[in-house]
Amino acid sequence: MSRYFTQDHEWVDVDGQVGTVGISDYAQGQLGDIVFVDVPEEGKQLAKGDEAAVVESVKAASDVYSPVSGTVIEGNAALADDPSLVNSDAEAEGWFFKITLSDASELSELMDEAAYEAFVAKL
Repeated sequence: MSRYFTQDHEWVDVDGQVGTVGISDYAQGQLGDIVFVDVPEEGKQLAKGDEAAVVESVKAASDVYSPVSGTVIEGNAALADDPSLVNSDAEAEGWFFKITLSDASELSELMDEAAYEAFVAKL
């Protein structure tokens, strides 16, 4: 499995044609205590960069953008009951949605983990 990051702090784990999308640990740290997450519905078509989800914290509400184009196959239902999963495990159990990739070449425009760490270090 390969993990990629956007400059907006989303990550996508790619396994075959399926991507699992969430926000980075850095992003959840900037948001503070997360109180609500709205994930996309199964079957929703997303283009790379489309608003895909909304995350609300005690500080602010933020849009989460799709790092790739494709069709949503699952939203993380656990976040409805426990949005704090994003705070406690942003880059694993706190994932937002799974998407079937329609154009794997888009991944070449994203950062790998080392490039993302270097990007965050400059912020």
